[in-house]
Amino acid sequence: MQFRIRRISLLLALALSSGAALATNGYFQHGYGVKAQGIGGVGIALPQDGLAAATNPAGTAFVADRVDLGVTWFAPKRGAEISGSFGADGGYDGNGKENFVLPELGYIRHLNPDLSIGLAIYGNGGMNTRYNSGIPLFGNGQAGVNLEQLFISPNVAWKINERHALGAALNFAYQRFEAKGLQNFDPAFTTSPGNVTNRGADSSTGWGIRLGWTGQITPELTLGATWSSKIKASKFDKYKGLFADSGSFDIPENYGIGLAYKPTPQLTLAADLEEILYSDVKSVGLPLANISNGLGARNGAGFGWKDTTVYKVGISYDYSKDLSLRIGYNHSSQPIPSSQTLFNILAPGTIQDHLSLGATYKVGQDGEFSVAYTHGFKKTVKGSGSIPAGFGGGEADIHLEENILGLAYGLKF
Repeated sequence: MQFRIRRISLLLALALSSGAALATNGYFQHGYGVKAQGIGGVGIALPQDGLAAATNPAGTAFVADRVDLGVTWFAPKRGAEISGSFGADGGYDGNGKENFVLPELGYIRHLNPDLSIGLAIYGNGGMNTRYNSGIPLFGNGQAGVNLEQLFISPNVAWKINERHALGAALNFAYQRFEAKGLQNFDPAFTTSPGNVTNRGADSSTGWGIRLGWTGQITPELTLGATWSSKIKASKFDKYKGLFADSGSFDIPENYGIGLAYKPTPQLTLAADLEEILYSDVKSVGLPLANISNGLGARNGAGFGWKDTTVYKVGISYDYSKDLSLRIGYNHSSQPIPSSQTLFNILAPGTIQDHLSLGATYKVGQDGEFSVAYTHGFKKTVKGSGSIPAGFGGGEADIHLEENILGLAYGLKF
């Protein structure tokens, strides 16, 4: 079993770094693990499978020994419309690549009744746009970006007593990034000419931690809390003339609380509240107005994203001993201000509302199949003062819509 886990982990790591990119809660996934996806991403106080540590490592203390292997298919529809800008007006389709596949792996093993270890391998949402016709305001030829983020998280959980547990995960992050079609920013608007666009893919790595607590307050009520540190990642050297602070692109700190309530043995009501601190990452949070300092400068221009608050609610119902059904809703505050839509033509992470449906069917004594479908409702952010006069003036409107389908197989052992 351990040999198989290592081999599957390596295959997943290669697959995750090969081109999966999308956006849900900003550029974080709306839920980690197919079961969590089907209940709106809820998971801080509701651990359900081997991917529980991706949300709250303490939850693995209350999950049986198991391995989970899943795959999620994403189909985003993203684009932009520019108006009032000389020579650039029109609609732009960013769907040069339409489908993405994101695998995941979760593993939990209890060493004794109070101590468990595990491994979670998963990807963040990332971001992808491909405008085959180009964006005249940015440059010539195909335009867009591709950001991918992989996490490998060994984790441990300790039961303080029968009802409370603490957990910790060591997060290793691997990132890949590529930008195309941004020639108009080089050399006039950068501190590092030649390191803005069309440099091919570059990679970055970093380390962080995630801590968590899960407590069964009563037989019916479980609470949880989780915190993940900011991951200080190595710089994208090929794009040190694009990202602020010479190519820096850290992964933001995030934290949350959750609850799960069982009014009956078959029915579970659950909710999470999460905060993602995008504004604390310079290349993400600094506004376009900072382009006066030069792209790539310590306080250069970024995408102008705000911190995001995410609300998740869901219901799980055990229809029979073999079949569980789920439904969930996920809402996030808008990370992109109307004044920042120009640069975010490249990264239109605008979706705020998701509706999810899910189910798990047991196969034999130890196996189970899970499925989840999520629709991210189309959201358009209309620009307001979004294109500076120096770039031709006018406004840029951006939009994103998504369909997400997850499939997973879990095996207890």
